[in-house]
Amino acid sequence: MSAIEILSLEHEGMRFTARAAGEGPLVLMLHGFPDDFHSFDAQIEAIAAQGYRVVAPMMRGYESSSCSPRDLYHLIHLASDVFAWMKLLKARQCHLIGHDWGALTAYVAVALQPKKFVSLTTLAIPHLRRGLQGVVGVPAQLVKSAYILLMQFQKASELIVERDDYAFIETLWRRWSPTWQFTQADIDQVKSTFRAEGVTHAATQYYRCLLQPLSLSTQQSWRLLTRRVSVPTLALTGEQDGCMDSRLYDSLMREQDFEKGLQVRKIANVGHFLHREAPDEVNAMILDWLNQHPILRS
Repeated sequence: MSAIEILSLEHEGMRFTARAAGEGPLVLMLHGFPDDFHSFDAQIEAIAAQGYRVVAPMMRGYESSSCSPRDLYHLIHLASDVFAWMKLLKARQCHLIGHDWGALTAYVAVALQPKKFVSLTTLAIPHLRRGLQGVVGVPAQLVKSAYILLMQFQKASELIVERDDYAFIETLWRRWSPTWQFTQADIDQVKSTFRAEGVTHAATQYYRCLLQPLSLSTQQSWRLLTRRVSVPTLALTGEQDGCMDSRLYDSLMREQDFEKGLQVRKIANVGHFLHREAPDEVNAMILDWLNQHPILRS
């Protein structure tokens, strides 16, 4: 196994810490909420061992050094971080993998500059081009997504996340991945991330930036988020996902919306954090996808 390295990546006055391993074509891994770059601890070395350079940065605002001075946490700004990281890592192209908010960021990044990405892998979040159809087909998703409304109230949402030593994070983990037997060390690590100055605000601000109808950045983000995908896409979902119902994939993920191909895989007995819950199975699927789409050196 390749040794884990800690990188420091700077962009627009913000400093991002990343975990990395291996040498070869670049694989960028973007974590979600409520989580951090340790989300991919079971993937980084396993994928690196197969001849890849794997880098998993902390997403914008998940450490004090990368909190946006202007509170810019719209998807279009998160995607700009991806391009900056690629430039800093001297990569013209890469494989992009995203979980939860990392998946949303990845959809926007590939919509902006598809030629930079040889493959896309999304975990737990379907493409939203047909979002209304998903709500009609799976009305239970409205209940599962109700927490997003809470996030629109800045002070209330931050208080709820921080209350009782960040018990809300553990509540979401149990609700979203009901069969996952995570360790105390797992949850303590993420709580430690959220205790850093500015992180709770930033992580909840993502949701507010998603639903600001008068914001040009929000409007641009949604236009990109619902654009057809022109990068080969592997979409993985856990059948027990308590955050994004896996049945949404039946109505939202249509091959005609993915110009370079789509493969959807549903994994039994796991939930929203499928890559943490079933790492060997997920790693095998990811590696097979990466190997099917090699980066050709010029």
